[in-house]
Amino acid sequence: MENRNGLVVDAALTQADGYAERATALRLLQRRRSERPASKRWTVGGDKGYDTKDFVAGCRALAVTPHVTQNTTGRRSAIDERTTRHAGYALSQKVRKRVEEVFGWKKTVGGGCKLRCIGAAPQRDVDAAHGERVQPGADGQSGGAAGMNSTP
Repeated sequence: MENRNGLVVDAALTQADGYAERATALRLLQRRRSERPASKRWTVGGDKGYDTKDFVAGCRALAVTPHVTQNTTGRRSAIDERTTRHAGYALSQKVRKRVEEVFGWKKTVGGGCKLRCIGAAPQRDVDAAHGERVQPGADGQSGGAAGMNSTP
């Protein structure tokens, strides 16, 4: 989701396995990276589930500054003062909850439904029935909305 206007920029449907959201986020960032010069930095927001060494290192390798919530419960956060000291970090933390509004809109205004199906194929059918553009994923099978993980 783009922070200035709250528009969905890219989406993918993945198998829920505990790591899929972070891995897919890095793939989506890499795919979108060609839109800006390498010298121009981006930021990406996320909840404390994205505060892992692998995700933060992957973002920095793509010249993307990770503005993820620090997870300090029982461990050390992968986000340090290089990121948290800037005013932009606080702003990203305030704005990142807008991504939930997209899914709320889909269910209330857009006529979408709560995901109650097993597997990616039924969700693709639901999204296509509601007129949403469904893009095949890397495996050629999955597509749909980010964050709408189905159970295996």
